Amino acid sequence: MTCPPEGGLGAAVHRVVTAADSAGQRTDRVLAEALPSLSRARIQSLIEAGQVEVDGATLDAASRRVKPGQVIVVAVPPPRDPVPRAQAIELEIIFEDASLIVINKPAGLVVHPAPGNPDRTLVNALIHHCGDGLRGIGGVRRPGIVHRLDKNTSGLLVAAKTNEAHQSLVQQFAAHSIERAYLAIVWGVPAPHRDTIRSEIGRSRHDRKKMAVVTRGGKEAITHYRVREVIAGGALALVQCMLETGRTHQIRVHLASAGYPVVGDPTYGHRRGQRLRAVPESQREAIASFGRQALHAFRLGFEHPETHKTLVFETKLPIEMKILLNRLDSQQAP
Repeated sequence: MTCPPEGGLGAAVHRVVTAADSAGQRTDRVLAEALPSLSRARIQSLIEAGQVEVDGATLDAASRRVKPGQVIVVAVPPPRDPVPRAQAIELEIIFEDASLIVINKPAGLVVHPAPGNPDRTLVNALIHHCGDGLRGIGGVRRPGIVHRLDKNTSGLLVAAKTNEAHQSLVQQFAAHSIERAYLAIVWGVPAPHRDTIRSEIGRSRHDRKKMAVVTRGGKEAITHYRVREVIAGGALALVQCMLETGRTHQIRVHLASAGYPVVGDPTYGHRRGQRLRAVPESQREAIASFGRQALHAFRLGFEHPETHKTLVFETKLPIEMKILLNRLDSQQAP
C-alpha cells in the first residue's frame, strides 16, 4: 500500500506498507514498483543519503530484503537548483505541457554544457524558459535530455520536465519506438534509391573523436533511407533517413560509409574539391559557401508519457537549406 506524499515545501514523504507477496524482495525493487515517480537509481541514492526508514530505523542497504507488513518511509528532498545556470535564449517551441517540451533546435546551438561549451546551450535555455515547471530529474531541477542533435544539426528535439516523463521517454528510446526522420543533402545519389544500412558503429581506431563502422566492439545501428530528389545533375541528392536505432553520428557515419557524405560535414566528408568539380560551375559557389552540415531532424513521434496518445510533429527545412536547394537544379527521384 502506498500513501500520498506529504511534506509541503520541504521533503515529500511517501509511506509504503509492504504486501505479503513482496516478502524476500530487495527494498529498492519494492519501492521502485510502489513509487513509479522515482527511478530505482534515485531510490538507491536516497537510501545512501539516509532518507529511507523501515519501521522507524534508517535503512542501511538497498539490498535489504523486506518482510510483510513493514512500513517504509521515503523522504524525497525538493529538487536542488541546477548546476547549469538559466540563460535567456530564444527558442522555437513546437509543443509544451506540464510533462515535456518539443523544440525546433537551430544549427549552431549545443544541446548540453560540455568542455568547450560551458553555457549558452539548450539546457541553459530550457532551465530559463521552464523555471519552476521543471519538477526535478534525479533530484535536480533540470530538463531531462533523452536524445541529442549535433551542434550543427537542426531540428526537432523533446525534453522531459518531470521524472516520470523522463523515464517514459528513456524507455521508448530504448525500445526503438520513437519515430525520427531526417532530411540530408548528400554528395552523390545513393543506389539503390531506397534501402537500409545495417552495421555496428563504434569509436574509430584511427581517431577517438570520430565514430566509424566497425566489425566488432560497436553497437548495432540501422538507418532506413530513400532518395527524394536528385540534385545538380546527379552530383547531389536530397535523402530522407529514418532511424531505427540512435547511435552517435549515426546518419553521418552511415551515409559517409556508403560513399554519400552529408554536404558540409567537416568530420565525415571527404574529397570535397573533387566532388565540387562534378557540380555545374554555376552552382558550385552555393555549395562551397554553405556553412554547416546539411542535416535536419524534420519528424518526431512518440507516446505522451501521461496521456499515452501518439504525438507526431514535423517541421519544414530551415531557411539555409531551402536557399541551397533553390539555388541548385533538382528533380524528383523515381
